[in-house]
Amino acid sequence: MNAHSPDPATDRPAAPAAPSPELPTAPEGKPAEHGAPIRSLTVLPARREDVELHTADGLTLVGELALPAHAAPSGTLITLHPLPTHGGYMDSHVYRKAAWRLPALADLAVLRFNTRGTSSPRGTSEGAFDGGEAERFDVAAAIELAEFHDLPHRWLVGWSFGTELVLKHGTDPGIEGAILLSPPLHRATDADLDRWAAFGKPLVVLVPELDDYLRPEEARRRFARVPQAEVIAVEGAKHLWVGEPSVRRVLDEIVSHVRPGFPVPLPTTWDAQTETGTDTEASDQASYDASRTHVQPTTTGQTP
Repeated sequence: MNAHSPDPATDRPAAPAAPSPELPTAPEGKPAEHGAPIRSLTVLPARREDVELHTADGLTLVGELALPAHAAPSGTLITLHPLPTHGGYMDSHVYRKAAWRLPALADLAVLRFNTRGTSSPRGTSEGAFDGGEAERFDVAAAIELAEFHDLPHRWLVGWSFGTELVLKHGTDPGIEGAILLSPPLHRATDADLDRWAAFGKPLVVLVPELDDYLRPEEARRRFARVPQAEVIAVEGAKHLWVGEPSVRRVLDEIVSHVRPGFPVPLPTTWDAQTETGTDTEASDQASYDASRTHVQPTTTGQTP
């Protein structure tokens, strides 16, 4: 399995990517106390490249790697998106904002990709959704790509269905830890939790107070099987982390664990001109709902 761009003579091409929407990008600058506000659609400076991941079972997956604009990364996020049959994909809003902000604000590399059978404006990953089983090859391919690019301090970040992939398939010696956002614990079993306990690496669990599937008290009970698990209840948050306060809390927690000692909360302004659109819960919800136009129809009875 190759982690680099495919040889046209030997590897199958990915499905053609739909053109990405034009997004406002902040000019190069730095955080500043009185700069322009960082809003929902602000894109801070970074080196961004389209990437392809190649799985051991012969599929090509599409993604993007965002790197600090003028420095080597100090840490790496390998993101695993929510359930594709319920609107999850590489552009699910928390991950999109992580890729737009964290290379500039925290010198982190952010790898986003579509798991098998998932589509986005970047393109469609080959294969078909397999409920979290064959997706083990997708997780392995993402870790391999990060290793090929020599990205340091690699952490998995799973959201909803993505947390199931982390728990089931993420105990890889190439990663330093994992962060779970809104874990439903529907597919992951006690055996998966026991495997993480034996793995011994950090497991950070962010649980919304008002989550639809698993709330803090039950999460503490379930994750008690993993001695190193740190369960963090987030007051007022919901499963989708809609709204800038929730997004900022998630990004702050990610940075504080992947880069211990790095100052948080992260800046909320930038010293260069940015877009001036409003940032509301409604706009985030609409953005997330819009992702459903890029995925397969919802399957009755499935949960994130």
